[in-house]
Amino acid sequence: MMKFALLGCGRIAKRHSELLGHGKIEKAKLVAVCDIVEEKAKKIGEQFGVPYFTDMNEMLAQTDIDVVTVLTESGYHAKHVIEIAKHNKHIVVEKPMALTLDDADAMIKACDEAGVKLFVVKQNRFNVPVVKAREAIEAGRFGKLILGTVRVRWCRPQAYYDQDPWRGTWALDGGVLTNQASHHVDLLEWMMGEVESVHAMSSTALAKIEAEDTAIVNLRFRNGALGIIEATTAVRPKDLEGSLSVLGETGTVEIGGFAVNQMKVWNFTEEQEGDSDVMEKYSVNPPNVYGFGHQAYYDHVVDSILNNKKHLVDGLQGRKSLELINAIYESIETKKEVFLRFKPKHCRLGQK
Repeated sequence: MMKFALLGCGRIAKRHSELLGHGKIEKAKLVAVCDIVEEKAKKIGEQFGVPYFTDMNEMLAQTDIDVVTVLTESGYHAKHVIEIAKHNKHIVVEKPMALTLDDADAMIKACDEAGVKLFVVKQNRFNVPVVKAREAIEAGRFGKLILGTVRVRWCRPQAYYDQDPWRGTWALDGGVLTNQASHHVDLLEWMMGEVESVHAMSSTALAKIEAEDTAIVNLRFRNGALGIIEATTAVRPKDLEGSLSVLGETGTVEIGGFAVNQMKVWNFTEEQEGDSDVMEKYSVNPPNVYGFGHQAYYDHVVDSILNNKKHLVDGLQGRKSLELINAIYESIETKKEVFLRFKPKHCRLGQK
């Protein structure tokens, strides 16, 4: 039985605590929670009957823990992961793994030196229609990839940003690209392959925040395909969609819904056994924008640790999508095409 602790008891902690605290993950249980705001830690701790702390080091010293799930503000992820690694605990960290590439590199190094596994939460990779689309990619069913797009059209009113002072700040959060759309940015790159360059623009249309609430990005992939990212939290009055499309010379797939959860199009020039059932079998309706992927993700984490298996989204994978997001911000600031494998000079993300 793997013993998990939560560091950070904010909005996303509800999802993690319900899975671990209610025994939804086989061979995993919640044993402690921590937040610098005592009321937040107390609420979750008492709900699931586990000790709660306001000091991370006290929790690590006083509790038998195998894995710590880091759910603190994005700008603090590096500091917390590096400290936890010194205690020889495996680590799950919510997206994005960090805000700067230097922080991501330091996190990877700390975990490597401590001999602990680092998992970056990218639960949408485990959505059933996404898994099916990835299988088609790996089987070569699309032929030459032509165009990949993601659309994040969600509603985040001002009240959402006003919940916590760090929301929408450059130092600790970023905007829609870093927060809400980071899963979709990861999915697009995972499906379409290595990105060669990006050209982007953004605006802060409705939210009173430092960073952007709306952005569009053009991408060129190394395999010659093109891509588009459309992301906004300025949809009103409610969430519209979180979608992914992959177009190739011999096939087209579109996954829609508000959490990349409903197979909308599954068309290939050469039909295979089971294709006629895909539309029905690979569409699910999750209760919220987090989808169902967290449960499959945690199953994967436990399996990777107990059986020493390679994990799907490690520090290097998390860094890859972070580099892409940094490049997008660099393009927004410079108003120029930015080629990947670069060192940010103008990106404000993670800057205090």
